[in-house]
Amino acid sequence: MLYYSRGSKNDVIGAEEVREALKQVFDAMGPKKRVMAIPPDFTRFNSYAGPITEMVYDYFGPALTDVMPALGTHSPMTPEQIKIMFGHTPSELFRVHDWRNDVVTVGTVPASYVREVSEGRVSYDWPAQVNKLLLDPSFDLILSIGQVVPHEVIGMANYTKNIFVGVGGSAGINKSHYLGATYGMERIMGRAKSPVRDVMEYARTHFVKVLPIVYVQTVLAKNADTGKMELKGLFIGDDFECFQKAAALSLETNFIMVEKPIRKCVVYLDPEEFKSTWLGNKAVYRTRMALADGAELIILAPALKEFGEDKTIDALIRKYGYKGTPHTLKCTEENADLQENLGASAHLIHGSSEGRFSITYCPGPGMTREEIEGVGFGYCSYEEMVARYPVDSLKDGWNTMPDGEEIYYISNPALGLWAHPDRFKD
Repeated sequence: MLYYSRGSKNDVIGAEEVREALKQVFDAMGPKKRVMAIPPDFTRFNSYAGPITEMVYDYFGPALTDVMPALGTHSPMTPEQIKIMFGHTPSELFRVHDWRNDVVTVGTVPASYVREVSEGRVSYDWPAQVNKLLLDPSFDLILSIGQVVPHEVIGMANYTKNIFVGVGGSAGINKSHYLGATYGMERIMGRAKSPVRDVMEYARTHFVKVLPIVYVQTVLAKNADTGKMELKGLFIGDDFECFQKAAALSLETNFIMVEKPIRKCVVYLDPEEFKSTWLGNKAVYRTRMALADGAELIILAPALKEFGEDKTIDALIRKYGYKGTPHTLKCTEENADLQENLGASAHLIHGSSEGRFSITYCPGPGMTREEIEGVGFGYCSYEEMVARYPVDSLKDGWNTMPDGEEIYYISNPALGLWAHPDRFKD
């Protein structure tokens, strides 16, 4: 059921309008005794989920007993991050999701279905896993809150991904990521429907439909003049229709179609948001369909300090590197450590240029040349490259440098998807 739907590319929805929309929906639902909220973590700071979670707390008060950020495989939020993102929502309500230990399997999507939707690329059962807290029968409302935006693993982020990945388990996360990678992310990104989404929708309708989950989904875009994020859409519902409407607006709002292939792309990774290549490689995922053959991708990463946010994943990235799909598939076939962490295999595929363009990471003092080159990337120091491309004077999009060089600049790769028409075939 679709409870609320508003949004367009030209809309700018204010805080009081959001608060009133939530009140309207919650009033219609009637009193609730125990409510849980599942917002994104700090890596989705710009999702507007922080203010919405505050509004949920303001409405339900003591009935909101648990807030569990959808960490997936990410590091737990710090107390400071919780305060910055969620404001006056009491810190004692927050729970840390442990994707390796605190999950239960609520059902299994059969291998025959996975094989069908993947066009035969993979053939394994998919375990639908969620944090065990979601199954507590005392909850009479679970609010999944988050932003719908193009995504490399599933096509469009949020909706069931917030449940089965955000508060899901290692087996489900690994297998879903590997499914998306082997199917081909350029066939997935920007699409509401994908093999990964099909598998999760099967799981929703067969295994968790009895749970009182309602999805609160946002669509945002950066104002080109002010540089500030604006809320373009708000969609609230408990089924695919709600997500589909948000995804359609996100595609219209967050998809940037460039008029010519980019030969040199400079991407900045905000130090508050990006400290690993696990997240920072959005600079690779989100731009690859816009890059010309032989292009240069330069990633300015002042806060980079690790590859994976999980110690096991970090070690696997260091061991195998971003060396392309054939190499990664061969290593996965031959090595148990990758077979047990298929999400790492998927990430290694996602983060490779497949030899089509060059990738140069420019970290601050947190990582060395040896580390960067050891995983297959080119290296340049942040200080040297930012002196050449001063981010404070660049605008998003095409820029002509003083020496006449033309570059394409992206200030935050998490906010959109870039492509050239020749590489995006719907």
